[in-house]
Amino acid sequence: MTLLDLPQNTALLDLLQQQSVPQGGGSPVDGGWELHTHPDLVERLEDLAPQWPVLATFGVPVLAAKGIAGVVAWGTGTLLVRLPEAPAEPLEPARPFPPLTDPGQGWYSLCPWQSELPSAESKRLLTLLIQHALSYAASLSEDDSIDWQGRPVQAPGRPRGKAWGRRPGKDKGRRQGGHGRRR
Repeated sequence: MTLLDLPQNTALLDLLQQQSVPQGGGSPVDGGWELHTHPDLVERLEDLAPQWPVLATFGVPVLAAKGIAGVVAWGTGTLLVRLPEAPAEPLEPARPFPPLTDPGQGWYSLCPWQSELPSAESKRLLTLLIQHALSYAASLSEDDSIDWQGRPVQAPGRPRGKAWGRRPGKDKGRRQGGHGRRR
């Protein structure tokens, strides 16, 4: 069981679990699974989305919004992003990961390094694309109790602040013991 056990993640989790190798012997690596992503790519993912926690899922780093996976870093040179449409040019694709990247599945494979682009432009475009993928992933959730980054949402129409739920005192409106404006 993972934090991502939702129907929207079934295809991804099935693929990751099929590819996974339990780590035997010593201390568990990545939640007890052999790491399937190069440390440089994990660092790149953290650099592209510094405010997002990386979830170790069957030895693969995943970014998710509202519990729905939106970005996966795999191997040495693959970012899988979940999007409603294929990423625009000039982003260089990476090798496909069937069945996830098959037409109509909503996952696209990209090179995380984008060597054909200047470094700053590559980082800018990939950062925007990751944010788009996470926004799209959040839109697939049916959970309205948390925002797209997984933080609790205030129920609509409910008063906020420290005074919520208190009844006014019977001396309301009167100045009390030195409180109020001085003359």
